[in-house]
Amino acid sequence: MIYGDKNSGTIVWGATGRQGSFHINLMNEYARLVGGRGVVAGITPGKGGQEVCGVPVYNSAKEALAEQDAETAVIFVPAGAAGDAIMEAAHAGLDLAVAITEHIPVHDAMRAIAYAEICGCAVIGPNCPGLLSPGEQKLGIMPAHLATRGHVGVISRSGTLTYEVVDELTRAGIGQSTIVGIGGDPVIGQTFADVLAQFEEDPETEAVVLIGEVGGNLEEEGVRSTDLPIVSYIAGVTAPPNKRMGHAGAIIEGGEGDARSKIERLKLLGVPVASRPSEIPGMLRDLL
Repeated sequence: MIYGDKNSGTIVWGATGRQGSFHINLMNEYARLVGGRGVVAGITPGKGGQEVCGVPVYNSAKEALAEQDAETAVIFVPAGAAGDAIMEAAHAGLDLAVAITEHIPVHDAMRAIAYAEICGCAVIGPNCPGLLSPGEQKLGIMPAHLATRGHVGVISRSGTLTYEVVDELTRAGIGQSTIVGIGGDPVIGQTFADVLAQFEEDPETEAVVLIGEVGGNLEEEGVRSTDLPIVSYIAGVTAPPNKRMGHAGAIIEGGEGDARSKIERLKLLGVPVASRPSEIPGMLRDLL
């Protein structure tokens, strides 16, 4: 696994909101199932002293860490406050901040991610489903019942495609080491290359499935950065130019970032590219 394990404690920003409280419950259900620590504290300014699903709520990270031991953050706060939440988590000394929130203003995201990097805090997201290491930890909103423990890492820009691919792998008897949704916004923290570097250091990961989409060139950058065996899938073959497709970062501009050219470049780099998610398990078997 990467980015922590079952012994990592988590703080949730936006704990008393509908999404925060709902997913605190699911994350701690999974933690109990695998014998992990799970969410140890929540943060909602002005609501310190309350509890959510048995988890104590604090007004700030400083207050929470005075009483609880934690290494990771999951952020569910509204877009206008999410940048500040990322920076608060980083300033408090947490190792990882998973930003589920989407539509964070671009300048807020740039500032928060740069500050987190200075503090030594990795940021996954924003606008992502989070991270799941089967049998170890669940940080975010991924449906854990689809996953099973194994030796294939998964990195994706799309939440729902991640779930579909993980389900295909599990049904084919191929387990996953860690599943990471890096997010679909124009500005994100950990890129494909960053997560692949983590997988290279992970003895449990033997191969990686890379799920990309139109917009930018992060997929090619990631593939060029590693020697790990990779199978890929690129969504958006029919996406028209200059029209945003779902994610804010999924847009073809200036003739760059379209799915067909990405697929061709990945193939030139020796990476097998599936035409549909159901082909991925067979291609992994052929590769390994």
